[in-house]
Amino acid sequence: MQETTGPWQPERFFAPERLLRMGCSPLFAGVEYVWEALGRLEEFLRERIAEKRAAGELVLGRVAPGAWIGENVYVAPEAVVEPGAYIMGPAWIGRGAVVRHAAYVRENVWIGEYAVVGHATEVKGSIFLDRAQAPHFNYVGDSILGYGVNLGAGTRLSNLKNDASPITIKLSSGEEIPTGRRKLGGILGDEVKTGCNTVANPGTLIGPRTLVYAGAVLRGVYPGDSIIKVRQVQETVERQPEPSPPGGVSVGM
Repeated sequence: MQETTGPWQPERFFAPERLLRMGCSPLFAGVEYVWEALGRLEEFLRERIAEKRAAGELVLGRVAPGAWIGENVYVAPEAVVEPGAYIMGPAWIGRGAVVRHAAYVRENVWIGEYAVVGHATEVKGSIFLDRAQAPHFNYVGDSILGYGVNLGAGTRLSNLKNDASPITIKLSSGEEIPTGRRKLGGILGDEVKTGCNTVANPGTLIGPRTLVYAGAVLRGVYPGDSIIKVRQVQETVERQPEPSPPGGVSVGM
């Protein structure tokens, strides 16, 4: 069942005391709508990365041979960028985070401490809070992943409507909340887990600790501490034997 009411502050999705200890906490200070943090991301990254460049501390973690990082990328101590990863930047790769082989990290991305951007995963304009993971074949566009979120393989957080019209948050009551954004993916609260091949339509909000079945197609707002189930209709029928070829001779393949 979808929720029909606010509020929409970050505290609804992310544990406040834990969020305050994270390096990206200023992005959320005083915002009325959680997605407003994304609008602050570009300037925030520019300022923080400029500080690290001035101190001569841009790359402190391990960037493996064969990886490529742009000039506006900070790699914290204990972070690892594996061979074949491509980080365009501006981007912040937090302490202990891992950007795996063939990951594509585009512009304006914050990867929190011990978070994971995995193989064949593309990320742009997004915030990963600490320990969030998009580990296999994911797309994360203009989204926020809460602490400990895990995206099942093939999960896509779509950020743009086909007609490119402004994105609204759709409630089950029929009400629509304008976001003022043309691009907005998903807001996933702390410890949300999605099953493989989940697709979230633009402007999908999921409360903390909710579990999503594999293959779900999501739209609108979902409450925390829930299970979003998908019930398939399946039928098993008897397989009929194939007719023998002329002359009764089997042909091997």
